[in-house]
Amino acid sequence: MNGSAERPATLLSARDIRELADAAGIRPSKQRGQNFVMDPNTVRTIVERAQVQPGQAVLEVGPGLGSLTLGLLEAGADVAAIELDRGLAQLLPATLEARGIPAGRFRLVHTDALQVTELPVLPHSGEPTALVANLPYNVATPILLTMLERFESLTSALVMVQSEVVDRLTAQPGSKVYGAPSVKAAWYGTAVHAGRISRQIFWPVPNVDSALVHLQRHEQPRGSDAEREQVFAVVDAAFAQRRKTLRAALATWAGSAARAEELLRAAGIDPGQRGERLGIEEFSAIAQAAGAHTQQRTEESR
Repeated sequence: MNGSAERPATLLSARDIRELADAAGIRPSKQRGQNFVMDPNTVRTIVERAQVQPGQAVLEVGPGLGSLTLGLLEAGADVAAIELDRGLAQLLPATLEARGIPAGRFRLVHTDALQVTELPVLPHSGEPTALVANLPYNVATPILLTMLERFESLTSALVMVQSEVVDRLTAQPGSKVYGAPSVKAAWYGTAVHAGRISRQIFWPVPNVDSALVHLQRHEQPRGSDAEREQVFAVVDAAFAQRRKTLRAALATWAGSAARAEELLRAAGIDPGQRGERLGIEEFSAIAQAAGAHTQQRTEESR
């Protein structure tokens, strides 16, 4: 994508954003973590880093006034959007229509993203294969992980979130910010830092820095839904008391500290380690050891 002169003038300027909001009586909601992107160049940067392709179906969560939506459409993608705010959900289709966007290239669902169990299918491009979004800061991690959990059609995600959230999602074992979100993201794919975003391009200007995180889903799933639930239970237990050794932190999950130690040793892991030192493979090994132990006891009781 080179040179804005070659592009149709469809993106929203800062003035457009203000005028749309004023006309509709819309103000950004702090409660919902709304910060609207007001810079077309930033929008195009996000779309480029998401590697959006013409004819691709893209999922956008929290489209707001439509800045990023129009950037995705300009790149040739079709967009399925999920918007919780009633006023924004009513305004966006009219904004796109006024800019000549054909109705078949856009679908909007007015609901909470965390409640969605089925994605809209675009008439020409089908099911969304990428998540590209400026996520509300207060629910960014749950939304990202929930979308990856529920919709296997999403093979990649590029989302703008609070900078500290990107650091946590991309952290490696041993890092001070490594935690449950780091491990859970690694279950689904490889997450990398994809660039910082100036806080000055938002309305209102947030009091935190923003950044982009890109996640590419693994070509082969690490396990079934049931296996994921078992692994995540271990992860949650380990990081609920992250300063404790795994023997102590997993005691409640395992049934006792002794059983936790038994399972850890079966998985080849030192019970004296802390969870922050383990990667997704080690957490998976612990869950597998617990599953094998349960199966063995079931067979013995028959």
